[in-house]
Amino acid sequence: MPHVCKYTQIATRMCHLSTLGTELAIMRPYRQIGSVLALLAACDAVRAGDVTVYSALESDEIAIYLAAAKKALPDIDVHVLRLSSGDLAARLLAESAEPRNDAIWGMAVTDMLDPRIAALLTPVHGSNIDRMPASFRGSDARWFAPTGYLAALCVNRDALAERGLPMPHTWRDLTSPMYRGQIAMPDPASSGTGYMVLSSLSDAGRNAEGMRLVTDIARNVGQEALSGSAPCKLARIGEFPIGISFAFSAMQSIRQGYPVTMVIPSDGAGYELEGSALMKSAAHAADTQRFLDWTASPAAAALYRGFKEIVATPGSEPTDEQLRQGLPAHLVATLPARDFATAARERAALITRFKQLTR
Repeated sequence: MPHVCKYTQIATRMCHLSTLGTELAIMRPYRQIGSVLALLAACDAVRAGDVTVYSALESDEIAIYLAAAKKALPDIDVHVLRLSSGDLAARLLAESAEPRNDAIWGMAVTDMLDPRIAALLTPVHGSNIDRMPASFRGSDARWFAPTGYLAALCVNRDALAERGLPMPHTWRDLTSPMYRGQIAMPDPASSGTGYMVLSSLSDAGRNAEGMRLVTDIARNVGQEALSGSAPCKLARIGEFPIGISFAFSAMQSIRQGYPVTMVIPSDGAGYELEGSALMKSAAHAADTQRFLDWTASPAAAALYRGFKEIVATPGSEPTDEQLRQGLPAHLVATLPARDFATAARERAALITRFKQLTR
């Protein structure tokens, strides 16, 4: 056992490095990561005050948030495994018989509410969590979402002018024959942003008119991309005049000096929430709950504004820069209700249907 414990010391240092945004490729097969967590438990290295979190947030975000959380909660060490939302869902399902994490942090709610994943969660409360708007919390208190992202068009003004095309303002505009082949769009099968657009506009496939709208747009798409940010990146360099993406990617492109205008379509807001939750099996539930409540705090919200277009913490408003870039002033209050549970349940069937309709 002394040799095992020596390895856990190495593993612990690796976990600390991961919280600073270090690529988790150093721990590459997932089996190694699982072994590390098992070793930590075996040697009592996962002490009270140690919290293991699985997250789909970006590594650079995580580093900034954790530095602030450590100042607010100095007695808690948070160890983060960062995965894409889809890989995170797969890992939670693979470990469902013996979960190895205490919490989920920043996972697409339409992935989190897969019934098999939702069954692993337990209600979580806190002074900050309980103050969040009801539409950003599960009715059963098993999840809450301090942040989210909003569908937006990245429109390259120069590329649009070169092709003699008008600025689009609505989703319906994108169905015009004049935009045939001029749009880049994320693939709903591989991109959370792509599925957000599909499920939001079609009400998870239940709205026939919305489904026709999405399929009509798809017929004008010149390239499907694997990720949600890729269409904006294609648009900002002029490969396509229009990229269907999300607002932060558009605002980032504007900040970097590209000739991009962000358009929030006026005929429907597509959005996704980034949910957090407490696992039923959490080894240190009280410390985990304290950390999760901090993620819903005003202090955390101030940091989210550097990365997020949707921040649900009461009192948080878009920055002056975000307003100049086109983000609505009272975005959170104007978002339409979404049935995330149905969007989660119907995901595979809706994507299959969309693929069949757009062959």
